[in-house]
Amino acid sequence: MVELNKNSIFAPQFLKHILILLQVSMNKYETVFILTPVLSDDQMKEAVEKFKGILTDDGAKIVNEEGWGLRKLAYPIQKKSTGFYQLIEFEAEPTTIAKLEVNFRRDERVLRFLTFRQDKFAAEYAEKRRNLKSSKKED
Repeated sequence: MVELNKNSIFAPQFLKHILILLQVSMNKYETVFILTPVLSDDQMKEAVEKFKGILTDDGAKIVNEEGWGLRKLAYPIQKKSTGFYQLIEFEAEPTTIAKLEVNFRRDERVLRFLTFRQDKFAAEYAEKRRNLKSSKKED
């Protein structure tokens, strides 16, 4: 067991810095995934809730969710020319992404997915886009 004293590396002044670093490790991410078009509305919503549950169970905070609906694909994927697009913006630790992507790969309802970390410019743009959409809904 490690003893804590004034000269220890785990002195209280260092613990404050460690806690700050742990809080900063939450990054902003955005994931877009395409679900197979043969799903019913209930099955599609259940799949989306499954992935949202994976995120929230791992401590992620969901910032925004958008369903883009059934759209035509640029090229056929698994002999399908359309798919249900879904966007989720969230804040999470980097380890959460690996768990999410493993579940995307294992689920046969997912045709494609893309997850990326937002830099400060992408985060600002996403916030402006959300505010613009919310102001349009109010009108």
